[in-house]
Amino acid sequence: MTTQTSTQASSPTSTTDRDATRARLQELLTGLSAQKLLIGLDVDGTLVDHDGVMSAEMHEVLQQTAEAHTVVIATGRSLGATLPIVEAAGVTHGFAVCSNGAVTVQMDPELEGGHRIIDTRSFQPGHALRTLREVAPDAHYAVEMVDGSFRSTAGFQDASFGVQAIESQLDELMELEAVRVVVHVPDLSPQEFSKVIAESGVHGVEYSIGWTAWLDMAAPGISKASALEVLRSRLEIDSAHTVAVGDGFNDTEMLTWAAVGVAMGQAPQGVKDVADIVTDSIYEDGTVLVLEQLLG
Repeated sequence: MTTQTSTQASSPTSTTDRDATRARLQELLTGLSAQKLLIGLDVDGTLVDHDGVMSAEMHEVLQQTAEAHTVVIATGRSLGATLPIVEAAGVTHGFAVCSNGAVTVQMDPELEGGHRIIDTRSFQPGHALRTLREVAPDAHYAVEMVDGSFRSTAGFQDASFGVQAIESQLDELMELEAVRVVVHVPDLSPQEFSKVIAESGVHGVEYSIGWTAWLDMAAPGISKASALEVLRSRLEIDSAHTVAVGDGFNDTEMLTWAAVGVAMGQAPQGVKDVADIVTDSIYEDGTVLVLEQLLG
């Protein structure tokens, strides 16, 4: 996926009342702009649309927000797929939580490459993979390792990996130490896949199923929220001064963790249900509306 910054409309004409959305956000976020905030921002569907396009308005307000507050890019993407987003956005200071909380990176232009890994959380996926092989024998599997490299079963490559995965046998993947495991079943709907996972008895890892039949697994207790909490504590930011914006089921812990959790307008109802407020969709620059309020 190529991340672009575009001034062109990439979606249908806005169907929401932006003034009404601004008013709701202002009511909820009043007073926060005067505080030093920790702001967790999902990427796909929140900062960029699902074609990887970031609007010029989003680019500008994100840079301004990163100067005024502590911005944390929080994504399911691997480190290799996250850094291009950070670079395209022009965010030179702050943090990124990658791989759904398993890898945390600090951005600083004075560091080699402009970043450094400050935390990783790994696990042994063998038992879960053996269990899943029994209930989903046609699934594709990929393992992300601490160094950011990927190994996957035959034919499984995805832009979210950020690198070319090395083809491996499933038995080999079971022996690796992972920060994330990805399972994809092309022929199942998300609903059918959810049922398979529920019936599999997989335990000992955290997982979230996305827009397609796609499963992300991490170490027990690890999520975007857990990584954000480590950063919040480290930076000594009051828990009342936290905001998160996202649109996927892997954002639900983050939205409930934040003092103010904001769901995107196109988010599934289950995500909206856990949020404190719903902004406009990514195609209507819903995140821009949120950040504008936080800038005061």
